[in-house]
Amino acid sequence: MIIQIDNVLVSSDILTENFCCDLTKCKGICCIEGDAGAPVTLEEIDLLEENLEEVRHDMSIQAQLIVETQGVACTDKDGDLVTSIVNGRDCVFTCYKDLNLDDEIVKNCCLCAYEKAFREGRTEWPKPISCALYPIREDTLSNGLTALAYHRWHVCKDAVKKGNELKIPIYKFLKKPLIRRFGEDWYVALCEAAKHIPEGLY
Repeated sequence: MIIQIDNVLVSSDILTENFCCDLTKCKGICCIEGDAGAPVTLEEIDLLEENLEEVRHDMSIQAQLIVETQGVACTDKDGDLVTSIVNGRDCVFTCYKDLNLDDEIVKNCCLCAYEKAFREGRTEWPKPISCALYPIREDTLSNGLTALAYHRWHVCKDAVKKGNELKIPIYKFLKKPLIRRFGEDWYVALCEAAKHIPEGLY
């Protein structure tokens, strides 16, 4: 089932399926798994370059060398703009830090260097919107509409489990990035649409 809000088509499972990242289990593996970087726009490439000096010291030496030779982004096999990667998998902007999560020290969590800088007040831009919206993937259709789909990935099985335990649907888990991308009024309309999803879809 597809729901349209303004010029955005939303897959109904974004409203009905549960999800909540569990860093104590996955340790941010989504930043280092896969064979391509995170999708980015031309505007975001400018922001990545503009804030690069604030995050460079958090990046690995190998990642720094790749950015120097290839740039902050490249074109993947499908012709899409994505962040550059290391060894065919790790995003160049990953960094590692021990985190205190739920009174438990989780060692070597993978973090986005840009989000880390943002949270520490060193930049005003957090990270690419495609990263913030995950597990939602955004696509632009030939008719100009935007389509949002739930991207299921085995590395996020713990997020699905935690989301089910806490009963947090994807659209509520991603409230802030959805508002960042589409605005407060659009998100209010999305929440209203969620109230009218047929029970059989749950």
